[in-house]
Amino acid sequence: MRTTLIFTSFLFFVSFFIFLSHTAAEDFTKLNLPEGAITRLTKRATDVTYSPDGSLLAIPSHAGIWLYDADTGEEHASLTGHNYVRRVSFSPDGNTLASASHDDTLVLWHVATLKEKARLTHTDDVLSVSFSPNGNTLASCSGNKVRLWDVATLKEKVTLKGHRDFVHSVNFSPNSTTLASCSRDETVRLWDVATRTEKATLRGHTESVHDVSFSPDGNTLASAGWDRTVRLWDVATGTEKATLTHHDNVYSVSFSPDGNTLASASQDGTVRLWDVATLKEKATLTGHRRVVNGLSFSPDGNTLASASWSEALLWRVK
Repeated sequence: MRTTLIFTSFLFFVSFFIFLSHTAAEDFTKLNLPEGAITRLTKRATDVTYSPDGSLLAIPSHAGIWLYDADTGEEHASLTGHNYVRRVSFSPDGNTLASASHDDTLVLWHVATLKEKARLTHTDDVLSVSFSPNGNTLASCSGNKVRLWDVATLKEKVTLKGHRDFVHSVNFSPNSTTLASCSRDETVRLWDVATRTEKATLRGHTESVHDVSFSPDGNTLASAGWDRTVRLWDVATGTEKATLTHHDNVYSVSFSPDGNTLASASQDGTVRLWDVATLKEKATLTGHRRVVNGLSFSPDGNTLASASWSEALLWRVK
């Protein structure tokens, strides 16, 4: 009788603690969500990126990289051994994830096995990484230089020089022929990938430029600046088309897959959605408590992921 009572009490306490753990996890993901948000993911994120098929979300942080099931919000896996990861990029086929870090390296991960495939060494913090849409080239930036790597051989193809200060972000055009880079030197530069030469220098920002994003048709480039503006550029002519204003420094920009919406994220914790045709603000998403570092639309355009130093949030935008 006494043994049965002890065993029953033990089962009760185990069940109680499991319930508390489940409730705490559920509370973190759903408790006090801001209006428009559908779930909350890991704390302290430095970026966020959907996989090409939309099944996974990669979220880097100071401690490593977390992979989440994009549908359920459940943690799929964690990649460790890479400290203070700044940016991540999936290969077009979704088989490889590249991560850029303050440890002066760029790491390639096999998504299926979660194993490290290669580690490419730089001479300074690696602040951004981007696969070309055709999958042939990988771009990274470190210091004031941009490097292009052959994906098949993992050999460096060229170092692009021209920026006069730290390069914050790199991004390929949809047709893989042009690379955009932005820098603390207040410029955006366009590079011809085939000839490995500079095509244009875009001037207009009055402070550091932190992010760049091409529209799906490749005709427009958006840039995010610490001068509290988002600027839209005509890629063919290199001229400024429009300026969109924030209340604080802008850290990230991203076009929706259909090209109709531009999302921009700011140091004030807000994410703004802009109508690309009218250049009018459609909505302001509030709820992040700290600077928003990264944005990524789901491939179907229905969901927007935003990464902040306080958490990552998913928003229903369609």
